[in-house]
Amino acid sequence: MRAVFVRPNVDKYWMGWPGAAYDIKARQCQYTDVLVKAAQKQGIDLQVISEPLQDDNAVSALLENLKNDPRDGLLVTSMCLHHPGYDSWGHTYNIAKNRGEIPTIVFSPMGTSFTGDLQSTRNIPGVFVGATQDVQWLGTALRMLNTVHQMKYTRLCIAAGDKTEDRKIPVVGTTLHYIPNNRFAEEIKKVQISDEMRSIADYYIKHARKIIEPARQQLLDAVKNYVVCRRLMVAEKCHGFSMDCLGLVGSRTIQPPCLALSHLRDEGIVGACEADWPAAISSRLTHLLFQRPGFMQDPAPNTVNNTLMGAHCTCGIKLNGFDAPAEPYILRSHSESNVGVSPQVLWRLGQKVTVMKFTSANWWGEIDEKTPVTIILGTGTVVGNIDTPPSGGCRTSVELELDDVPDVRDTKGFHQLFIYGDLEDEFKAYCQLARIKVEHI
Repeated sequence: MRAVFVRPNVDKYWMGWPGAAYDIKARQCQYTDVLVKAAQKQGIDLQVISEPLQDDNAVSALLENLKNDPRDGLLVTSMCLHHPGYDSWGHTYNIAKNRGEIPTIVFSPMGTSFTGDLQSTRNIPGVFVGATQDVQWLGTALRMLNTVHQMKYTRLCIAAGDKTEDRKIPVVGTTLHYIPNNRFAEEIKKVQISDEMRSIADYYIKHARKIIEPARQQLLDAVKNYVVCRRLMVAEKCHGFSMDCLGLVGSRTIQPPCLALSHLRDEGIVGACEADWPAAISSRLTHLLFQRPGFMQDPAPNTVNNTLMGAHCTCGIKLNGFDAPAEPYILRSHSESNVGVSPQVLWRLGQKVTVMKFTSANWWGEIDEKTPVTIILGTGTVVGNIDTPPSGGCRTSVELELDDVPDVRDTKGFHQLFIYGDLEDEFKAYCQLARIKVEHI
């Protein structure tokens, strides 16, 4: 990726914004330091061009260079609003409009833009302007650019059907790598119990608030599913795993993979149920942008309270983040079969939650370049955890009070992700950058 600075080549401003008290060189050093550290942390090869884009010739040279040597992302820092003879936002607009297809973020620190200055760039596809006083947001900007790139080169292994084939999702770029569903059943026969598997089972036993149905042997059998998921991902060179689990469980071929998929999610790896590819890529996006798992759930409107109940037997326990403390959980069986192991995760009451999912007209069907890709998005607050029994449904069952949804029956989608945090604005910024349409939930 490349980072550039739009400003006149002067030592000090006089009057106007950002003002004479704005130390130009010190601020550029500060922005550069934040960018370089974030790039190192995220594994990004970042080229920082310290020479300012001071006139039309410098901007034209950059655009020509980008045409001949395009990068995976461009970060433009606007460092001037008022200076005699210098059209800062004219230069910035020129770059944003003519930089080609490169995903681009413009960082406008406080003091470098008014409302009017932000209008020309607000609807350019693949461009997001971050106007903020938060200098550390530059790290978030790089993460968004990196996420666009990572999603483009993601491969997800999906065990479903009886064919091996690849399908590429338009706009997003992610490859869905399908393998026959019986591969899972064949592979699980080869798994031998190891010390590592015993350690994983013991972890869940030790930290559970309570264990109701499963015995230790069932925990070990559940971990076998996890081992198979990892082996198939390695064999197929994929970043995540999803499968048509209900068919294999219904035929009693395998134990429900609920714990295995939960454990993958807590490691930052996609583990999605029911071969639902929009839910799988939604999980991948959530992992990359926010370093926390999402909860893929079956939505059940509560028309008495006008709330949304969401339930599934697979939920990560590290809802606060992969490196953060886990939420409490109870070890249960998979409710629909009453066998296997499923963690009932207890969500924090009052917790703000984002609801999102990629969706398309061909939800589980064929995908081609004409398939529209959209993200549905909204927010809510956790108001309850629901036990089974006395209720039916799946083991982790959460009740949300949704924002801006007058009638919960109008909620769009199925298998939407519930994610800790109010992340709506960040998702919208990513979608602007990645050229994805957003619809309210």
